[in-house]
Amino acid sequence: MLLTAGLLTSLLLLDLAFPPPLPRARDTSTLVVARDGAPLRAFADAEGVWRHPVGLDEVSPLYLQALLNYEDRWFWRHPGINPWALLRAAGQWARGGRIVSGGSTLTMQVARLLEPHSRTPWGKARQMLRALQLEARLSKREILSLYLQRAPFGGTIEGVEAASWAYLGKPAARLSHAEAALLAVLPQAPSRLRPDRHPEAAQAARDKVLDRMARLRVWTQEQVDDARIEPVVARSLQPPLSAALLAERLRRAQPRRDRIESTLDADLQRTLEERVAAYFSQLPERTSAALLVVDNASMEARAYVGSVSFGDKARLGHVDMVQAWRSPGSTLKPFLYALALDDGLIHSESLFIDAPQSFGGYRPGNFDTAFNGPIGAAQALRLSLNVPAVDLLDRVGPARFSARLANSGVNLRYPRGAQPNLSLILGGTGARLEDLVGAFAAFNRQGLSARVRYTPDDALDERRLMSPGAAWIVREILQSHPRPGYGSGAFDTAARPPVAWKTGTSYGFRDAWALGGTSRHTVGVWVGRPDGTPLPGQYGAITALPLMFEVIDSLPRGSTDAAAVPPPPGVAEAEICWPLGLPPEPQAPQLCQRRMKAWTLDGAVPPTFAERDARLWHAGRERLRVDARSGLRLSAECALPHEAREVEIARWPALASPWLPAAARRASRLPPLSPDCAPDGRDAVEELRIDGLDDGAMLARAPGGDKGIRLQLRALGSEARVQWLLDGRWLAQTQGAQVLSHEFREPGIHQLTALADSGAWTRVRFTVVE
Repeated sequence: MLLTAGLLTSLLLLDLAFPPPLPRARDTSTLVVARDGAPLRAFADAEGVWRHPVGLDEVSPLYLQALLNYEDRWFWRHPGINPWALLRAAGQWARGGRIVSGGSTLTMQVARLLEPHSRTPWGKARQMLRALQLEARLSKREILSLYLQRAPFGGTIEGVEAASWAYLGKPAARLSHAEAALLAVLPQAPSRLRPDRHPEAAQAARDKVLDRMARLRVWTQEQVDDARIEPVVARSLQPPLSAALLAERLRRAQPRRDRIESTLDADLQRTLEERVAAYFSQLPERTSAALLVVDNASMEARAYVGSVSFGDKARLGHVDMVQAWRSPGSTLKPFLYALALDDGLIHSESLFIDAPQSFGGYRPGNFDTAFNGPIGAAQALRLSLNVPAVDLLDRVGPARFSARLANSGVNLRYPRGAQPNLSLILGGTGARLEDLVGAFAAFNRQGLSARVRYTPDDALDERRLMSPGAAWIVREILQSHPRPGYGSGAFDTAARPPVAWKTGTSYGFRDAWALGGTSRHTVGVWVGRPDGTPLPGQYGAITALPLMFEVIDSLPRGSTDAAAVPPPPGVAEAEICWPLGLPPEPQAPQLCQRRMKAWTLDGAVPPTFAERDARLWHAGRERLRVDARSGLRLSAECALPHEAREVEIARWPALASPWLPAAARRASRLPPLSPDCAPDGRDAVEELRIDGLDDGAMLARAPGGDKGIRLQLRALGSEARVQWLLDGRWLAQTQGAQVLSHEFREPGIHQLTALADSGAWTRVRFTVVE
């Protein structure tokens, strides 16, 4: 219909004097979506309305067909009002006294949505004038887009996209014929037709739309008949709330965006949120957790659980523990071993001594207080032993190790004024879960760590943390550690992808960790209390590790997940010998007391570390002259002539002695000095003995008494510090002949060992009887 020049002039003046209340550029609620577009969390607008941004191309054509043919068939042709429809509606009202069909166009409905008015003739006239203004200012597509975003669907839900997710759990782009018809009719009476409250009324209204579509031959009768069969089933009307803490984080980072796309997998996210909630339902109160799953290839996060329950006040569910600074426990150890491999300090079977040792006054112990004596680097890492790790960090350098981690994206936090020290490898620093996951992924990324990406726009910020060879060796070490409760048989290997994993527990049971990586994914789990209070008895292996394996077992797998990864260039398998840590020498078989296979990097086969404090002898290769017949040691000055020959002896570190079998100790001893030779100083050996308890003693508790047997013990024969071990576990420390007072309560056979810093040691066996 053509407008007269006078009417156009009047409308122009009216439009200038009373412009329509068009929405602001950003007048929708913020929506954070998963990688497939599924909404994770919606943030209401300033008025508390849930309104998701959507365009015409993002809505199902079926919905647009149902909407336009049911509400406004002439939408693309009229100028904002449809006089024929208005006349028809007026005639029906005059004849029947009620409105049979409305005369409002979609443009008029948009005008009413933007500026509500009373249902009076003046209000209707105002609505019509506003519709003409909208048509003059906006294109048809823009007007229709406003309707798609602002049509009421019940409660605080506006717009077809928000309604589709709220009622149907799917995007408006994937509607069936029945669903399209239902959403097209709901705005006519959103309260009366809400499918979650009035499904029968909603189905009757939907069927009216289906009849119209068949009558107009927009849809075939067969399509309409199939759609009628589909029941009206709606979910409870709740805004989406998944990955709540990540969504909040992304919204703060991009406050002006109305739609934020994340990298998360919506189905995996919901599954893991439910699993975490179920897993922690039986743990102590105020316990929370954090979980992060990352795709190794892209470093995109696939699942992000910042707390056990976002709305749980007792668990401080609003605190995002993925970003929180917590003590990392032993989770930094794999990075240290990788750096030592790159430095050529160790190979996979380098000999360490897990025994009480002092590092400048710092005396670490193991988690279970027991010591293992001689142990290889691989097993020391798998068992997460503290003394070998501190020994290694002391040789690498705490400041250098901390700087290396920082350069690769793992910034460690120290108390104000503190500098990196040896305690950092046992958790004496602060780290964040997301940084640890980004670094741990390097073991399956050729040594490249990277910052975790949460949106497709985030850059892939990669850093070289270790060489590909060091990453491969450490991964092999961690992968060969069986899962707790499972063996390493063919069934386990075939049923599950290999996992390189590491746990950690901070001092005082405040933080429990588990990090694990497969060829495709890296998973990090933290468990603890956000307020930092302890969780006695809850440590990484029993609290965080089972959940980590549950998550890994639920991740999608590929055909190559279980395939062995060949070693990269520079990695080779070599035979080495203890105690020297070097390859065997065929011409000197006595130097090789234990043979084993080790992974080496770039051909480096470093020897066993030199000892720090032992003064009796030093580990390594010792060359000396002996009498060819008697085998007695010769010094530089001997009274009798001797037929001398040179021999070499491989000596174990002195602190290893208590754990060595008798044959190994004999093989490391120097031959006795020939009686006619002058002393050479090599026999200056301390002899330690325990005073106060005889070997083989039987200790009986008093009849009917509930106390143990208290003894006063001394280690005689050394002025050095003495470490006392009871059944292999650290008991106490004394200086020289200082008295040790201890009460022995546990019945049974026991071993008490005194081990001096000089390497001298002794042991007694005794029995406590009831």
